[in-house]
Amino acid sequence: MKIAIVCYPTFGGSGVVATELGLELARKGHEIHFITYSQPVRLALLNPNVHYHEVNVPEYPLFHYQPYELALSSKLVDMVKLYKIELLHVHYAIPHAYAGYMAKQMLKDEGIDIPMVTTLHGTDITLVGNHPFYKPAVTFSINKSDFVTSVSQSLKDDTLKLFNITNEIVVIPNFIELHKNVDVASIPCRRSVIAREDERIITHISNFRKVKRIPDIIKIFYKIQQQIPARLMMVGDGPEKEKAERLCQELGIIDKVIFFGNSNEIDTILSYSDLFLLPSETESFGLAALEAMASGVPVISSNSGGLPEVNFDGISGYLSDVGNVDEMAENALKILSDGIILDEFKSRALATARKFDIKNILPMYEELYNKAVNIHV
Repeated sequence: MKIAIVCYPTFGGSGVVATELGLELARKGHEIHFITYSQPVRLALLNPNVHYHEVNVPEYPLFHYQPYELALSSKLVDMVKLYKIELLHVHYAIPHAYAGYMAKQMLKDEGIDIPMVTTLHGTDITLVGNHPFYKPAVTFSINKSDFVTSVSQSLKDDTLKLFNITNEIVVIPNFIELHKNVDVASIPCRRSVIAREDERIITHISNFRKVKRIPDIIKIFYKIQQQIPARLMMVGDGPEKEKAERLCQELGIIDKVIFFGNSNEIDTILSYSDLFLLPSETESFGLAALEAMASGVPVISSNSGGLPEVNFDGISGYLSDVGNVDEMAENALKILSDGIILDEFKSRALATARKFDIKNILPMYEELYNKAVNIHV
């Protein structure tokens, strides 16, 4: 099947999921065309079934903001015609489903009826979509999609609560490629570069937005390191990073915290980690938690959004109410203070992650694609 994938090309979860999905589909013999404004960060173009088409947005003095949706829909029309693409899979309701619908209408005028699958990832619903200015466009985009998927039941419930949706929403969870994760035993151990042998390594990875509750991470770690030797690895960048650095200075723990910025060595960092912190205000799914678990790292998280669908309390880690820093620190110490208990949690975290292996999730998408294409034959 010839499939066009439209996504954000950045480090965010939706872009990573869309890229990894496309690469796995290509490995299975599908012809995949990524269409976006720059090459996705995890996209390797070494597979002959993988193609990338850049959306260029010409600058016109008339426009205060350049019309990306217009450029994207035009590019989609051109690529569908040129490569005889059979299906559009767009990630995010706006602007991608909106642009995809416009492309579908333009193609219909030329006798081409192409189905569109829209995947909802979270921000398009919980943050952007609920804004009064965007709500009509999001509702329209979802209802005009041929098929709609959501990465968690929690996100599906939020979507149906916030919008007047007439379309069915199918839950297909995010996934992990387990075979890509670093095997600690197979690489030279450089753990000593970031921590002493007696120190536990605690990690957080995100885009450092307010919703991630970055100060809570620092406070949880502060309590942990008062009880046991530990280091904190902060991976990523964003608006809350400077505040986090200042808080570490104020608490006198800056020498125990490493701020990596954005990194392409996440798998390696996780392979050295003993615990992952994700106390977010909300998560539509919790892909960062799943990536940690796939490296055998237990997770301390909030119980918000889709996190309980990924991190199972007392099994792969622990769940707490948003903002309950004391309980999160206590649960972290339950795991970290005893080597045998830590190993048990690590083993269960990996076992839980296996349920979300891409090989288990990919057939769900392929079944949906076949259904969409057959309807439009």
